[in-house]
Amino acid sequence: MAEQKNQVQEQDINQLLKVRRDKLKDLQERGKDPFVITKYDVTHHSKEILDQFDALEGQKVSIAGRMMAKRVMGKASFCHVQDLQGKIQSYVARDSVGEESYAEFKKFDVGDIVGIKGQVFKTKTGETSIHAEEIVLLSKSLQILPEKFHGLTNTDIRYRQRYVDLIMNEDVKDTFVKRSKVLSSIRKYLDGQGFMEVETPMLVSNAGGAAARPFETHFNALDEDLKLRISLELYLKRLIVGGMERVYEIGRVFRNEGLDTRHNPEFTLMELYQAYTDYHGMMDLTENLYRYVAKEVTGSEVLTYGEHTLDLSKPFERITMVEAVKKYSGVDFNEIHTLEEARAAAKEHHVEFEERHQKGDILNLFFEEFVEEHLIQPTFVMDHPVEISPLTKKKPENPEYVERFEFFMNGWEMANAYSELNDPIDQRERFEAQERMFAAGDDEANHTDEDFLNALMIGMPPTGGIGFGIDRMVMMMTNSPAIRDVLLFPTMKTLDK
Repeated sequence: MAEQKNQVQEQDINQLLKVRRDKLKDLQERGKDPFVITKYDVTHHSKEILDQFDALEGQKVSIAGRMMAKRVMGKASFCHVQDLQGKIQSYVARDSVGEESYAEFKKFDVGDIVGIKGQVFKTKTGETSIHAEEIVLLSKSLQILPEKFHGLTNTDIRYRQRYVDLIMNEDVKDTFVKRSKVLSSIRKYLDGQGFMEVETPMLVSNAGGAAARPFETHFNALDEDLKLRISLELYLKRLIVGGMERVYEIGRVFRNEGLDTRHNPEFTLMELYQAYTDYHGMMDLTENLYRYVAKEVTGSEVLTYGEHTLDLSKPFERITMVEAVKKYSGVDFNEIHTLEEARAAAKEHHVEFEERHQKGDILNLFFEEFVEEHLIQPTFVMDHPVEISPLTKKKPENPEYVERFEFFMNGWEMANAYSELNDPIDQRERFEAQERMFAAGDDEANHTDEDFLNALMIGMPPTGGIGFGIDRMVMMMTNSPAIRDVLLFPTMKTLDK
């Protein structure tokens, strides 16, 4: 029965699509092809007219957009037009637009793109409208908008056909307007702090700077294998060596990993580096930047995300990884001195580890198992083990740990920062340790970057650096449940042809 109903519905849709194509053919045969129109002068948008009615009442305006509804009532009709800012009603009367133009208008379909010129007025019901003096078909829609039958609620279709999603769901457009504001606010803040925006390569021979598996490709012209970058770090630090004391880049990076609500294989990362500061300076910058962006984008330093209220107005908590693990698991890694003791603690607390994992790796596994989910309010987790931080300065008083922090909100890692390692001898030893890890089966280990080591040999000043996940930041600012909701075109599995 359901199959028969679907067949009938499909036949109905095909018939409606044929009607639209026939309308286009008729227009073209009569020399009125809408697709030959190249421009239309727009003086106002819907929200401007609605917000400024007192100043615009009786004035002539020109708008353009997609017709989302139409009510034909003999010699006069109404339609709603949607543009960048929203929707506005237009009153279309035969006596105002002319008999021929009105006859054409009656054949327009929902989804068509139109241009309207006329006077601003209010109807008897008090709705701000445009009394059309001219209505022009600018583009013929040959497809039916989804709400005609079932609405655009299927998330898979929404992500694959974002262009339709933006038309049908106003909150979706609002999310991406806010995303743009997040990016512009970051730039405004950093530019005001003396940072310079730069661009670095996406195609690289050595994809370093993070623990991730890269995408690989081949460059035919040079007959060389290359990788898509997984991080921005190593090139930006080269610029610090070159004397650019404050630099940042906002750009796409690519990691050959799975898809879930917080991960997409290509995503937007922002990294910045500042000479003559350390990870404490990066904490201060992070607090100030997050507050600034939240206020600019949402108007408040208090965010609502799901069931949580996240307060950015208060000083962010600062806790070491060892303290956090002790607080939430009861295991004190200050009392664990050997790898054997770490493995024993892991087994006792049912924390799975691999043979290659060292004591610091196991501490990090405890952190992931017992701590992350509790870090709801803004929190800096500091002083990571050296084994998982190959590009970070060691703490002078305790070289088993490094001057690093991860910034958490809502149980998610939002940023990662270091006092950058600028000792080329130490850095080479760390790369060598990473190479051994790769040989032992860690596909995400870093590889030795000789040119980067040469840059450090030239000399890099003490530097603080940080990487922000922009997509997760936008999720927080827009209360979006999944990363795909804040990516205009998220990665999707190709549909079978």
